[in-house]
Amino acid sequence: MPDDPVRLGLAGLGTVGVGVIRMVEKNADLLALRAGRRIEISAVSARSRGRDRGVDITKYDWEDDPVALARREDIDIYVELMGGEDGPAKAAVEAAIAAGNHVVTANKALLAIHGQALAEQAEAKAVALRFEAAVAGGIPVVKALTEGLAGNRISRVMGVMNGTCNYILTRMENTGLGYDAVFAEAAELGYLEADPNLDVGGIDAGHKLALLSAIAFGTKVNFSGVDLEGIQQVSVTDIEQASDMGFRIKLLGVAQVTGRGLEQRMQPCLVPVKSALGQLENATNMVVIDGEDVGRIVLRGAGAGQGPTASAVLGDIIDIARGFRITTFGQPATTLAEIQPAQASTPAAFYLRLTLKDAPGILAKVTRALADAGVSIDRMRQYSHEEPAAPVLVVTHKTTRAELDHALSAIKASGVCVRDPVAIRIENV
Repeated sequence: MPDDPVRLGLAGLGTVGVGVIRMVEKNADLLALRAGRRIEISAVSARSRGRDRGVDITKYDWEDDPVALARREDIDIYVELMGGEDGPAKAAVEAAIAAGNHVVTANKALLAIHGQALAEQAEAKAVALRFEAAVAGGIPVVKALTEGLAGNRISRVMGVMNGTCNYILTRMENTGLGYDAVFAEAAELGYLEADPNLDVGGIDAGHKLALLSAIAFGTKVNFSGVDLEGIQQVSVTDIEQASDMGFRIKLLGVAQVTGRGLEQRMQPCLVPVKSALGQLENATNMVVIDGEDVGRIVLRGAGAGQGPTASAVLGDIIDIARGFRITTFGQPATTLAEIQPAQASTPAAFYLRLTLKDAPGILAKVTRALADAGVSIDRMRQYSHEEPAAPVLVVTHKTTRAELDHALSAIKASGVCVRDPVAIRIENV
């Protein structure tokens, strides 16, 4: 075993950063055997030096400025765990690359926005830029796509990639509590980002989908091309009705290349309760990969948390320590294709929840608007009610989202709705 260790500069001492320190200290001998070299922490950086984090950081050099840490000559790998798409995180990663230091990061927002430029910079300097921990926590999906499945043309990537949303939806189903109550519970448990909309608005999961798309299809990262829809409008009624029909509601990401371009969408969907995705509970993540020759691969595991995410960080560090080098997105960044974003064109059935005025002729206007847009009704159900608003649930036959949006626009314009319609795609996965 070589005498010279692999030296880390660790920026960010939150949950994941502390987890990395614990793993490096606890598993030092095991890591050395697997990496072929000892792994040591040279210096750390965070917003506050004196806060009690449950680990002793006094044994490591301290840097107030993460950029200064990234440039240190006594580190080999800069580990960025601060988060944020710009600011210190971006400046420090760029500084590390310029100094010839490898980078391991869990920052999906940074890479979803600046991944192409950073990958080109890293490859020009012949340093690694690895991000397994940025996507699906402890699930090794980046490694699966860039290595194990590298011989396959990938036709589709889909999955549940935000544990907080899955927790909220399954908790609503299991308890009958409304969205607001479960959201407050998730906040109390510390499951939500500082900006909760990153989770419940689908943004966090959209970042991850954009990164997987780049690897799977050899395209430039295009987060702006992700069709985003969060879970805020999903009600207990929707969840109960989905269950009655043999479905569960999941925030589902789907990416595939069609003749019209790259389709990337992150939105609530109804999935069959007996499917692998339908059986997913609480904060667990799942990524499903369809390959031309390998068929379907299903990866399931903890999508967040200290241990799983720190495990993914250490996996990247060990690869670098072993001398293993791979381009950031599985092929040279300069060869990644520019591709036109496309909206979903594959027909699907949709679940609609309409809250209508309780007056004669209202349902006739709804059915006429749907028919005029070419949307056929599979089933319709109206519930008894006391308030002057009639809840009506509709399941359509397969239609395109463009046709459905045309129908919903006409329904809203007709003045029959008390609240905006809710439409959820039914995905037969």
